[in-house]
Amino acid sequence: MTFPTSSSSPLTPDVAANLAAVQANIVRLGRSLDSVTVVAVTKSQSVEVVRAGYAAGLRVFGENYVNELVDKASTTRDLSDIRWQFLGALQSRKIDTVTQWADEVLTVSREKEVAAVADGSTPRPVYIQVDYAATAGRNGVGPAEAPVLIESCRRRGLEVRGLMTVAPPNPDAAEVAFRRLSELAAREGVRELSMGMSDDYELAVAYGSTQIRLGRTLFGPRAPVPGLI
Repeated sequence: MTFPTSSSSPLTPDVAANLAAVQANIVRLGRSLDSVTVVAVTKSQSVEVVRAGYAAGLRVFGENYVNELVDKASTTRDLSDIRWQFLGALQSRKIDTVTQWADEVLTVSREKEVAAVADGSTPRPVYIQVDYAATAGRNGVGPAEAPVLIESCRRRGLEVRGLMTVAPPNPDAAEVAFRRLSELAAREGVRELSMGMSDDYELAVAYGSTQIRLGRTLFGPRAPVPGLI
């Protein structure tokens, strides 16, 4: 599969090689490449990295911070088929900005967020973030409450495009989370499963993930940037 390149970058060959290794693992696990979207997580990365990823064949990019989303989405508008996902915790006062720049919002977990997205100037497809770790401070609705939130979205006219989770770091607990999220999606008639990151994406793919969110695996280590919101 080939894609047009946006511009040359010295970073592109490394990203392309990393993407090829991920794709080889997807195939090894018995999945077709068309069935699993690789979402490039560019948190704390530069716009040059985004363009290098695009040139390597990536088309869906995810951001955790609103200001980075706006900056990168606004400066890559020449890439007509690029898509942006918002992966960070939602703040009510910034939801309208998020929906103006992100094509999909993956972290809806509270009724007030549902209302803000539905009533905003640019309603977007949403994913419900489900928390299986039960860790204090972690974003996500509890599994038992997720169906109610899904129904609330649909009642307000929002498309629930998928479910999303950040799995616990323990492999056994991660396996349980991925299995349960897959079962929940089947019960609720939700087609997309955003689960699996750099440390656990192979397990997630084995449990039916349709989107894996990769940063370090594609771009290498990043330096944390404090204070971004």
